[in-house]
Amino acid sequence: MSAPHAPAVPPDGPPLLRLQGAWKVFAGVPVLRGIDFEVAHGEIHALLGGNGSGKSTTMKIISGAYPLDEGRLELEGRPLRLDSPRAAHEHGIYMVPQEPHVFPHLSVLENLGIGLGLPPAVLAHAVAPLIEELGFEVHLDEQGAFLSIAQQQLLEILRGLLRRARLLIFDEPTSALTFREAESLFQRMRTLAGRGIGIVFISHRLNEVMEVADRISVLRDGRMVLSDRRERLTPHDLIEAMVPPGSATAGARPPESEKPARRGDEPLLAVRGLSSEAFADVSLEVYPGEVVGLAGLVGSGRTELCEAIVGIDPHARGEVVVHGRPLPRRSPALCRERGLVYVPEDRHAHGIFLELPSVYTMTAGILGRLGRFFLDTRREAEVADGFVRSLNIKLGSMWQPAGTLSGGNQQKVVLAGALAAEPRVVILDEPTRGIDASARQDVYRLIRSLTGAGVGVLLISSELEEVVELSDRVLVMHRGRIVERLEGGNLTLERVTAASFGVAEVRP
Repeated sequence: MSAPHAPAVPPDGPPLLRLQGAWKVFAGVPVLRGIDFEVAHGEIHALLGGNGSGKSTTMKIISGAYPLDEGRLELEGRPLRLDSPRAAHEHGIYMVPQEPHVFPHLSVLENLGIGLGLPPAVLAHAVAPLIEELGFEVHLDEQGAFLSIAQQQLLEILRGLLRRARLLIFDEPTSALTFREAESLFQRMRTLAGRGIGIVFISHRLNEVMEVADRISVLRDGRMVLSDRRERLTPHDLIEAMVPPGSATAGARPPESEKPARRGDEPLLAVRGLSSEAFADVSLEVYPGEVVGLAGLVGSGRTELCEAIVGIDPHARGEVVVHGRPLPRRSPALCRERGLVYVPEDRHAHGIFLELPSVYTMTAGILGRLGRFFLDTRREAEVADGFVRSLNIKLGSMWQPAGTLSGGNQQKVVLAGALAAEPRVVILDEPTRGIDASARQDVYRLIRSLTGAGVGVLLISSELEEVVELSDRVLVMHRGRIVERLEGGNLTLERVTAASFGVAEVRP
């Protein structure tokens, strides 16, 4: 582990930035619940938390993208009101985005000058010492299209420094970097902190946080549950803080010997050595009547894996076998014919006809079964009505446009469309995202009903507690690979959380 730098922190006086009692509510749901957060001059402050913990919302408040509902924001002890990212820039607060904003057909110098209004010669003179300090080995005439991800991030840092940034926010900066590029970035972060610039570092990689941070804070369910100096913390402390109290062993499954045997020896779905750009060498099986949870953090490769399984990504390498039959050339339509259906994460972009009657979404995939030459609308209505009753879909009539339904009922309509094909295996990608508690329970009942009928379910959910509660087995993905396989007594929320963050052993 690298030795910490010496932060350029004034001995007295207020911190560089302080957020006090911050509340943020969306659609009546609190996302931040009175949190306190501060960054000292020259400090690298890491902010951790699982999916939906409030990290992004906190940073958007600090960077001017969201207003505070309640609370107080201070810069060097003085009240600060931000109504836009531009206002944040004017006060020296700059967010380096996870995906840099680089115009491919503009030069490096032209990209740097956007929004500054400086003549090229003046801009080049201003940026020269910054480039030398950060070791940016690219000519200013180079086109943005030819920059690597690491170079694009450096360009974003330079944008902030040209705006005289006093606080830089890094959101998952190493997600697309090699090990050497990440180490180089950390060195530059230490250099900037040595100048007195405050740095907020958001990362899912605990090893990086333990290497580079001076202070670490943990958010959970919109609350600040831990904040301390790095040297006083261990990876176990961080994992423990991210897991809700009393649930570290909640959801633990009985030993394998106490579980009912799997129905049949042959898996309904077998994936062997599947690889693509976002994941590598993934193998898994789904047996009849079981739920296999696929856990991991955003960016771990879960959705990309499922898209490759059903052929949305045609370039994936490896083998997919459905009910004993290999599918070398896959497409969603062919997979549906073979009994494998995929319910995607974004129901609005994929899977629902918002402006058309709800019945169309429910039956679009089985029109061939509803009439050879002409559509049998009576049979179509019977199929849809069956799902309305079995899934407890609340709508005025099946001809009501799907876009006028609540989020939970829209999700049920999408699920009905998938189940109308009478699949043997169902892949559910975030099936409860954006729906209320009642609709969530209906989805849970549906999953149990499917497995009771012998259907295999591959479940993706960013809510790790949900994965542990619903799954018979859980596969944990981290950085594109399955790093842990848990079942029986080993399947606990703490183990799933630790593996999701890339920590193999969480005990001190």
